[in-house]
Amino acid sequence: MTSDPRRNLPSVDAILVALPGLPVSGPERTLAAEAAREVLGEARKSALAEARPSLQELASRTRMVIERRLAPSLVRVVNASGVILQTNLGRAPLGRAALEAMAEAGAYSNLEFDLGTGMRGSRHEHLRDMIRRATGAEDGLVANNNAAALFMVLQVFGQGREVIVSRGQAVEIGGGFRIPDVLRQSGARLVEVGTTNRTYASDYEAAITADTAAILRVHTSNFQVVGFTAEPTVGELVEVARQRGVLLIDDLGSGCLVETRAYGLAHEPTVQESLSAGSDLALFSGDKLLGGPQSGIIAGRSELVAELRRHPLARALRVDKLTIAALNATLMQYVLGRQDSAIPVWEMLRREPASLRRRARRWARSAGERGVVVRSRTMVGGGSLPGQGVETWCAAITHADGADGLARRLRERQAPVIGRIENGAVLLDPRTVEPADDRLVDEAVSAVLSDSGG
Repeated sequence: MTSDPRRNLPSVDAILVALPGLPVSGPERTLAAEAAREVLGEARKSALAEARPSLQELASRTRMVIERRLAPSLVRVVNASGVILQTNLGRAPLGRAALEAMAEAGAYSNLEFDLGTGMRGSRHEHLRDMIRRATGAEDGLVANNNAAALFMVLQVFGQGREVIVSRGQAVEIGGGFRIPDVLRQSGARLVEVGTTNRTYASDYEAAITADTAAILRVHTSNFQVVGFTAEPTVGELVEVARQRGVLLIDDLGSGCLVETRAYGLAHEPTVQESLSAGSDLALFSGDKLLGGPQSGIIAGRSELVAELRRHPLARALRVDKLTIAALNATLMQYVLGRQDSAIPVWEMLRREPASLRRRARRWARSAGERGVVVRSRTMVGGGSLPGQGVETWCAAITHADGADGLARRLRERQAPVIGRIENGAVLLDPRTVEPADDRLVDEAVSAVLSDSGG
């Protein structure tokens, strides 16, 4: 009678003994035991069909399971997708100054300590001056994202009252975040005016009642309505709001502080334009076109910002010390006029086509006959400047198993490389890749094609 091969598998204890340096007790040994049981379970399932693995092989598999369980799920990737503000990849990459500031602030800091008086201070003070300098606002406050900033402003100034929004701006921004929903949750009552494609200043004026708290202007930063359209300027809405004694709240979304036409893009409304036109409060993201960490910035009239700062939501939605440090360092680059070199978003858009073509050619060579260089476009992305991009050169790589299989293999690398699929090929765009990471792309392409027989 043939014995069951599963009976010959070693015990969990035997596998643990075969793992050098393992403590005799404690959390690390418990984790190793769980991993060994998983490995033995898999071995038992395949024992009848495959040769019995050796003790050393089982120990090696156990070590791999332990490493997989201890590895962080959030890892650095190489973004060769050609989308600068790739939402799924964390949107704006931080500049060197922001990263260095975060490392410095990670130790003890004067987050809520006044070095002059020796008494407790406020974390909100660290960003006020830089927001004022960068935007021209009287004052500024930061929440943990722009959705939170909008919610806080609406609850503080619109709760139980009417807030007027154009039907063409009652939008879903992303992730199921809808302007009408946030208005309801804040306690404000939505009053829609105009039509999807055409709204006039007179529509807002006609809708204002004694119960109206504010006009809310929402920049449609993630889509375009073209053709037979009309909408009032910020200046026209400011005039209506002032004449009728209501607030004008301008949700700018992507948070642009520079003239985008200088980068070959369409004009994007800036925070400075909104505030200089007379908006009472301008709201915008810190991690989109601004190029900083995730945050929502509220800039505007000092008395309004002061009221927001005193509200309990200011504590509930506040940012931590690392965000404060990174955002302060990012804003400083604009104040000093260094954004073109110090903010990766703008530096990427400035990259020369000739240099991009040379880099794409090197990657294509790594793929041999499977790689060619093609013209394409780098998109801004991230809910900013919809449809806007600049010309680029890409390496287009094909594979015997198809583009999906190639893209998967590139993602599964220890240093994952993320491309995009077009016309049956994986496109790798050097505009969104730091030149220091070119070697990682070269190695990934070469390894994937050689390992799989590409």
